[in-house]
Amino acid sequence: MRRNDVARAGSGLLLALTLLAGCARGPDVDASGLALRRVVIYRNGVAYFERRGLVDADQVTFRVRKEKVGDFLATLAVIEAGGSSVRSASFPVEVDDGSGEDEAPDELGPEVTPTPKDKGAAAGEKRRDDEHEKVKLTLDGREHDLVVGYVAETPVWRPSYRLVMGAGGAQGAAPRADSKQAHLQAWGIVQNLSGEDWKGVKLSLVAGAPLAFQATLDQAAIPPRPVVSDQGEVIASVPTSETTLAAEAAPPPPVAPAPAAPGDAGEGYAFIEEAEPDMDKGGGSLRSARRSAAATAPAAKPMPKLSDREEARAGGQHAGPQLKRSAAAPAPPPMAMNPSPPRNMSALAAVAMEAGTTRYDIPFPVDIPDKSATMVLLLARQVPGESIFLFAPDGGVPASSSHPFRVARFTNDTKGLLERGPIAVFENGAFLGQGMVEPLPPGATTTVPFALERGLAVDTTREENAEGARLAKIEGGALEIERDWVTHTKYAVRNGGDLAARTLVKHPRLHGTRLHAPPKGTEDNVGTGSALVPIDVPRRGTAVLDVDERRLFRQQIDWLDQLADDAVQGYLKDPRADAAVAKQLGQAWDIRGKLRPAIDERDRILAEQQRLEQQSHELRQNLRAIEKNKTADELRRDLTDRLAKASARLDEITKRVIVLEMQINEQQIRFRDLTNEIKLLAPLAPVRAAP
Repeated sequence: MRRNDVARAGSGLLLALTLLAGCARGPDVDASGLALRRVVIYRNGVAYFERRGLVDADQVTFRVRKEKVGDFLATLAVIEAGGSSVRSASFPVEVDDGSGEDEAPDELGPEVTPTPKDKGAAAGEKRRDDEHEKVKLTLDGREHDLVVGYVAETPVWRPSYRLVMGAGGAQGAAPRADSKQAHLQAWGIVQNLSGEDWKGVKLSLVAGAPLAFQATLDQAAIPPRPVVSDQGEVIASVPTSETTLAAEAAPPPPVAPAPAAPGDAGEGYAFIEEAEPDMDKGGGSLRSARRSAAATAPAAKPMPKLSDREEARAGGQHAGPQLKRSAAAPAPPPMAMNPSPPRNMSALAAVAMEAGTTRYDIPFPVDIPDKSATMVLLLARQVPGESIFLFAPDGGVPASSSHPFRVARFTNDTKGLLERGPIAVFENGAFLGQGMVEPLPPGATTTVPFALERGLAVDTTREENAEGARLAKIEGGALEIERDWVTHTKYAVRNGGDLAARTLVKHPRLHGTRLHAPPKGTEDNVGTGSALVPIDVPRRGTAVLDVDERRLFRQQIDWLDQLADDAVQGYLKDPRADAAVAKQLGQAWDIRGKLRPAIDERDRILAEQQRLEQQSHELRQNLRAIEKNKTADELRRDLTDRLAKASARLDEITKRVIVLEMQINEQQIRFRDLTNEIKLLAPLAPVRAAP
């Protein structure tokens, strides 16, 4: 290669390096003399940054990325430890005057001919200036101990959990006393995409999402106003006259030219889409920097991506959010042992509650380089927990309609909220599966499916009927009773294994119903519209769980109905009954005790009367038929005898009905007078059966 070619190649390489160095993305917010000291990351895409330093000047200049100036101004907080104060904060406002882009100033002087290196440096500096704005804080005095805080966009921190189960519960055996403990670890995954390295910062992770929105305080806002003007009497348009000229016959229309073919070099405009130049990971725009960081990540074997809900449905067979490891960090070997607790418990995050949110404060300074992620251990402790089974049919897992899940069940006995995230379950050095933990408040218990158990099968049936009768209301002689519409949902659980199976059935609650006599340990979760009902299934056996749900309904009935007697008798036997109402009901029921048999007897003999009248009518017809038959004397005598007996019985019934009607009328009047005086407006509360 000739010397000139080498020189040109060297100059080109130097120019390229200069351009890449000039196009470096830089931090989102930067201030000379104010170092980053604290970062608080929330779960809604923002973080609170705090900078501190001694300033020996009357002005502090911040370089803020253009798209983040609004958020910076909306959340800027300044604390002056020395007693001075901030006078003002100034920043430029973009105004589009239609003059086009401003030309770059000639910083090298009019007599200096810029070299390619100088041009590249100037272009890189201009690019950085175009991406950032300067926000100047004007101070009073000369010496300042400043603490400046602001909110900026940041990737949310994501939790990841490990749960090591105690012995004796993973295979469904009856848990022993030592098996109802589990070791819980919570890790927080933090990503730094701020454009600067976090060195020795105090890091806090907040399990909560305060309201935050994008602000545009850096943009001039001039609302439109109505324009009022006096138009006077000026006409809106000038009327035009119409003129007709003599004309010859019109020539034939011209033939339209054929459209130009694609790529034709004729007249027109050619639209060329310029390819975006390749950017080094140290330069380019924010989008280019992210793309460059992703491109430099080590190649990994692709795995199917599932949503959080699909992960939970599939029994947690896929991990949650994955961290990108640098090329220098080798992948860890497969985990064969249970995760061990940390030796230094003081290194765990301090859990605090602030305004209803949970904050995890990392006790030691944290270093997180730009475009990287790290995991910090938030908590590690023993919690009440066991491994059992859960029957909870899910449309995403068709086999779950007849087989239960294997689940990890534990209680959050920490002082803070556990955010939603993936959890890995271990026992005896073995990995059992993965699941998803929903947001878990302190003191709450969660049940996380991590596998499907086909050694258990469940059959479901349902029956409905009305039961019971209780006094609801008596007013104006009208009687209302309360009854229960009862739904029996039966779960027949068959266990084909050699160990007993402790199983929870997630029963979907019917709206407006109450659980009646639920088994001990039932959890009625009103918020989720379901109930967790326990059942113990023996080895190679079957157990049936009957979930009894009842809904009250009222109906108005007759006093003489059997349901009315059941309701009144139950009220009279209840020690909570009103004494005055019970006395009136007792008197009325004495009369009803005489009225009811009389009515029953009358109804019975009236039915007999109707039957005898029909029989007599048939006998008379038969006698007419054989009236002229000389050989039917014996049959005629038999029919005549039967007709006489029927007539005699009809006479007796007629007399008895008259007597009964008189008794019934008298008893009905007395009964009606007594019941009209009874007034019961509120029913007694139903007795809840103990679980």
